[in-house]
Amino acid sequence: MDSYVEADLVVGVPESGNAAALGYAMQSGIPYGNAFVKNGYVGRTFIKPKQSNRESAVRVKLNVLKEAVNGKRIIMIDDSIVRGTTSERIVKMLRDAGATEVHVRVSSPPFLWFCYFGTDIPQREQLIAYNRRIDDICKIIGADSLGYLGIDRLGGLVKGKKICTGCFNGVYPIEPPAGDIRGEFEQ
Repeated sequence: MDSYVEADLVVGVPESGNAAALGYAMQSGIPYGNAFVKNGYVGRTFIKPKQSNRESAVRVKLNVLKEAVNGKRIIMIDDSIVRGTTSERIVKMLRDAGATEVHVRVSSPPFLWFCYFGTDIPQREQLIAYNRRIDDICKIIGADSLGYLGIDRLGGLVKGKKICTGCFNGVYPIEPPAGDIRGEFEQ
């Protein structure tokens, strides 16, 4: 991730962003806190088949603790930004709850390619980072600033282990499928 910004509170997007948010807070010296109550009955929002489903799922999935963010500069840490729907909604929710600034930091590099091993995205054009600069993504999601973990930093996080970076750089550990991998329901 890039350099630190001045802020009052570091928060993670539950649950996947919490560990990175705690680490960011410890390194930066900015207090860590909770800003969200998560509905555990809603799954991953970015894999919903339709945009309208993704938007309504985000509204049901998270609620902001207004008392935690009102009048504060927030650094929001998430594990990834895939389509941007969730990030855009969460940034808006934080602002609606009174956050004066929302700085987004992502504990992965930008998703630029298909992920055949976990993130179901049928078209690269659906990836918010595809053919966009970070400044453009920042504007789309409504954040004051945006930073991603550099792909060069991934190896240091999992010393001695091989990892797949295909969704970040298009280099896959095995030959990806040639055809449409979506199931019948999604097609």
